[in-house]
Amino acid sequence: MKVLLKIGGTLLDSPETRSRLAGEIAEAVHAGLQAVVVHGGGKQMTRYLAAQGVESRFVNGLRVTTPEVLDGVLKIFAGSVNKELVAALIASNISAVGLCGMDALLTEACRMSEELGFVGKPTRSHSQLLDLLIQNNYLPVIACVAGDREGNFYNVNADQMAVSLACAMRAEKLLFLTDVEGVRGQDSVVYSTLGLEACGQLIDAEIATGGMRAKLEAASDAIRAGITEAVIAPGAISGIVGKLVKSEDIGTRLVAGTGTSTND
Repeated sequence: MKVLLKIGGTLLDSPETRSRLAGEIAEAVHAGLQAVVVHGGGKQMTRYLAAQGVESRFVNGLRVTTPEVLDGVLKIFAGSVNKELVAALIASNISAVGLCGMDALLTEACRMSEELGFVGKPTRSHSQLLDLLIQNNYLPVIACVAGDREGNFYNVNADQMAVSLACAMRAEKLLFLTDVEGVRGQDSVVYSTLGLEACGQLIDAEIATGGMRAKLEAASDAIRAGITEAVIAPGAISGIVGKLVKSEDIGTRLVAGTGTSTND
């Protein structure tokens, strides 16, 4: 089974959580799972920029990326965050390989707007390198940095990049590991299942905002593109990777329908 795991940067900020997730991923891969990992690192990035005296500015939840900020994106996303996760996976006896979207042009992107600077939207991902690595028992670990054919780097939303890569590799599951229990409705109850129509209603009513809105939009795009299962789940739960691979009822699963359900 092919699975793309997207891990939020908040989870990777803790060495203990990073090590636990690495061990769970390694266990699943050793059991036969074909996996690709995509990660963010927004918290680490904000901390780095603050230390450099650079203010973080956001427009509609996206970080305005000046050349100065882009330099930090490469150092933090494709550098320290990526390599620390690779190291944790190596320590868990898995042959992890750290990459970003510029490598072999895994993910192509175009500039979203002049206002946002070097923020890109994925236009296409390519699976050849991923297939080659997976077939030879390597685990690709990809930072949310993309590129174009002129050699320009772009800061890309990690959820959008995860969808682009999942579609390219024809993943059966797309798993978003985050720091919340799942998608909550207006009454704060976590949905176990969420149809695309209901998902859109949460966004339109501004119940789902910020990072959750980005995840819902990305997950919806994945379902429309033919990904069988997209799940937004709490990465803090011990054993979460194995539970999700087995399709246990944790977090919120998006489906191509209209209804909703909860565990209550």
